[in-house]
Amino acid sequence: MDTHDLVLSGARVLDPETGLDTVAHVGVTGGVISAVSTRPLSGREHLDVSGLAIAPGWIDLHSHSHTVAGHRLQALDGVTTVLDLEAGISPVAEAYDTAAAEGRPLNYGFSASWGMARMAAVGGMPHGGGLAAALGAIGSPAWQAEASRAQLQALLGLIEADLADGALGIGLLIGYAPRVDPQEYVAVAGLAAKAGTPTYTHARDLVEQTPDLPIDGAEEIVMAAVETGAHMHYCHVNSTSLRQLDRVLALVERVRAEGARVTTEAYPYGAGMTGIGAAFLAPEALPASGIGPESIVYVPTGERVADADMLRRLRAADPGGLAVVHFFDEDDPADLAFVDRALLSPGTVVGSDAMPLTWVGGPPEPLAWPLPPSAVTHPRTAGTFSRVLRRHVRETGRLTLLEAVARCSLLPARVLEDAVPAMRRKGRIQPGCDADLIVFDPETVGDRATYARSTTPSAGYAHVLVGGRFVVRSGELLLDALPGRPIRR
Repeated sequence: MDTHDLVLSGARVLDPETGLDTVAHVGVTGGVISAVSTRPLSGREHLDVSGLAIAPGWIDLHSHSHTVAGHRLQALDGVTTVLDLEAGISPVAEAYDTAAAEGRPLNYGFSASWGMARMAAVGGMPHGGGLAAALGAIGSPAWQAEASRAQLQALLGLIEADLADGALGIGLLIGYAPRVDPQEYVAVAGLAAKAGTPTYTHARDLVEQTPDLPIDGAEEIVMAAVETGAHMHYCHVNSTSLRQLDRVLALVERVRAEGARVTTEAYPYGAGMTGIGAAFLAPEALPASGIGPESIVYVPTGERVADADMLRRLRAADPGGLAVVHFFDEDDPADLAFVDRALLSPGTVVGSDAMPLTWVGGPPEPLAWPLPPSAVTHPRTAGTFSRVLRRHVRETGRLTLLEAVARCSLLPARVLEDAVPAMRRKGRIQPGCDADLIVFDPETVGDRATYARSTTPSAGYAHVLVGGRFVVRSGELLLDALPGRPIRR
């Protein structure tokens, strides 16, 4: 009998690709799943996990949480792979090098950032600096200006260089520069199609919201898919579609039926979070989203924005300062129904849109654990995936456990795997697949983070393994565990 490095014994094993849902034993050897068997296995180390469930670790396609602290929060939400694909980073090698030098608890990866490349090629800004630099410049009109032919070629050249350095596709923050020529978007989609890699889009407003935009945000995404053949991934369809959600989802379904590759993603919260300098948070733009300044909370101080004058001052003084934006009232059943429909629509992937930590009332303590009260973020950073299991599996029954596991693991892997072979070994519990595994209690797993206590970790996870190594063991985070590995195209 083969002896495995580790055997997880007696749990309910959930493999969303094969539909396996049975009590079994899982062997792990050398960072890889070496056996899945209903018969006992021999292991150098043996853990009895009877009464719990084993699933592939959650794969978050939309995480702006790049630090060790952010990874720890997400590990306690069952995440084993975090990818920043909507915003991305440029130059992407800078982000990979930083993460590798510091070490990360979870697997990580980045797309090429159209926005950061545009900041350099069109806005004349320094190229690089990571997410902090991008947030700081997010409200600048310089990078949102019309590109000359030479600037467009320079922009495409920067993106091509990032793809050559392993970027996992192209992230397009088109909603942050909503007056950009639609032909530029098509050109970037064409570049993605040529490279055989997806794009990931934060859409422009819809025509119902802002009638004078150059193109409807949803139409732009699906038309680019049809015109170029590129795989277009529609990021957080909940927060960009808002009350036009049903029209957007019907449009996506129609082009899918015609053969276009358009995938969707959502998170289970009514509020978003972004830099307060974003174009769509200008006082004059807020009515398009059906909100006013009082719907915005400025995270560095915790204040609700009182009026348009206060909003203008904050946007001028701290454009990259994070703000919670309450698009939907989660206590209103009609509003909550929009959030639910976005997440439960056919084939929709769960993506957190996890955000960086804002440190208030004291200096940053990036390696402190538990996180002190001075660390603030959006509750989706800590609780997205567990909230889906709690709400949609246990409380409403709208998803079976296996269906929820698929939306959190297999379906995200499939978004990427045609372009990124490494993802074919993730999101599954099968011999030869990566041992990115979570062991949890389906009866108690759930989110605990709130808008007031945003960094409270989720509950219910006994063990989290990344590449066969424990990041969480017996419910406790292992602070010295940094097994995360880069994922490149």
